[in-house]
Amino acid sequence: MKERNTTLETTDHSNRNNSENIKETPDERIPGKLIGAIVAVGSLAFIGILTETVMTVLFPQLMREFNVNTATVQWITTIYLLTVAATMPLSSYLNRKFKHRVLFLAAVALAVLGSLTMIFGHAFPVILVARIIQGVGSGVATPLMMNIILEQSPRSKVGRLMGVGSLVITVAPAIGPTVGGAVSSILPWRAIFIIVIPVILLISLPVGLKCIEQHRPTEEARLNPLQFASIVLALCGLVMFLNQAGVAVAAAVAGGAAVVPGVFAVVSLIVGLGSLLFFGWSSHRSFSPLIRLGWLRDPMVLLHLIAYMLLPIVGIGFGYVITNLAQLSLGTNAFLAGALVLPGALVGAFFAPIGGTLYDRFGPVRPILGAFLLAICGPILLLVFSMRLTPATLAGFYFIFGLGYSLGFSNIMTNALRSISPQFMPDGNAVFNTCLQFGGAAGTALFSTVLSVAQSGAGKEGSAAFRHATAVGGSWTFAIMIALVAVSICCLIAAFRMEAKRR
Repeated sequence: MKERNTTLETTDHSNRNNSENIKETPDERIPGKLIGAIVAVGSLAFIGILTETVMTVLFPQLMREFNVNTATVQWITTIYLLTVAATMPLSSYLNRKFKHRVLFLAAVALAVLGSLTMIFGHAFPVILVARIIQGVGSGVATPLMMNIILEQSPRSKVGRLMGVGSLVITVAPAIGPTVGGAVSSILPWRAIFIIVIPVILLISLPVGLKCIEQHRPTEEARLNPLQFASIVLALCGLVMFLNQAGVAVAAAVAGGAAVVPGVFAVVSLIVGLGSLLFFGWSSHRSFSPLIRLGWLRDPMVLLHLIAYMLLPIVGIGFGYVITNLAQLSLGTNAFLAGALVLPGALVGAFFAPIGGTLYDRFGPVRPILGAFLLAICGPILLLVFSMRLTPATLAGFYFIFGLGYSLGFSNIMTNALRSISPQFMPDGNAVFNTCLQFGGAAGTALFSTVLSVAQSGAGKEGSAAFRHATAVGGSWTFAIMIALVAVSICCLIAAFRMEAKRR
């Protein structure tokens, strides 16, 4: 234990010296157009995540409107996150092939088209198609913003600007459930998508056209369709495995037919893992791979990536768990359920740039580990009080998690990408953002499945037995969250020890 502490202190001291050396160089100014480009492109990702979290708080209402159950309605969120995750592997190719402004205009067009489809769609499959369109747009916009930051930021300000980028896309989950609850209490839920279209066309579009610049020449990159198909199959297969495994377990608990979903879950797992292995093998042998993966041979970077994939399972899944637990267990309305997420997510989101500033000042160890030691206290308290929660304690304990999560999360990607060669930055950005979105999709699928299993056979929605079963399911989800955050902390500690030995 003493050796571990000494090692971590050595890493922290070394990173602190590096950051102090950066401070001694002349202060580098952040161009105004860079800030405008971040805001313009980030606002598209913001709107996509906003509409995703808006829908989360409306699940009980949508279940009644479209006559679907909990496991089915969650696909409105899961299919969006899955589409974003499937699009992001293309970001390295798109970044090399096309100019930033072309990609920005494509993201704008997809965001508007998806919103129009949501407005005029009145069947559940049409709503899912709209979410796919919106997911592709967000899957282009989010890595584009990160690539602009990594390519054009002054080196001494990269942590701060990555925090700003994180702020742009993490404020959306903060206000999404509240906006959804507020709008749905006075207007039809489709009004949300009527509101966002003018924001895109009157704010994002003109600012982006004025501020987005091209600092790097394009290349004659080639798209490998077989590799793209394999990564899409891998992501879909793994998420479908989580969903169908939960359906099978829920059916078995309720005494229903569990064979078909069980077989489908096994097949999905085989397809997902097989496609993922094929993608890695094909990328290694290809002259022009979709994503260059050689930098993942560094175990220190790989450990950062594992943590970066596990933590969004908790961070994004929390929005689903809290809003549905509040309505289905505590009996709150949609507006109050959405408002419970607001304090922790909003305040935590605004701390993201502060976390980046701490990274620039002190290096990675203390800002990252301190943040997640704080974050894990949230689900621990929620588990301890899971069977006697109130709306106030639910919001308060989530506040603790949200604050720590936002302080440390963006710094994981920043620290990992600063350890790889600049020419591989677009590839690293693509992989990290893909894992982020896959983690979110997996978290929503996983926690909705856990709640469905707990609710299975508990009677009608609104009954005392159903509320108690939902509370039990909530305690299961909090235990899973604790385990995921703990594993992530262990991965980061191991990564920092490796970095210390190298120094």
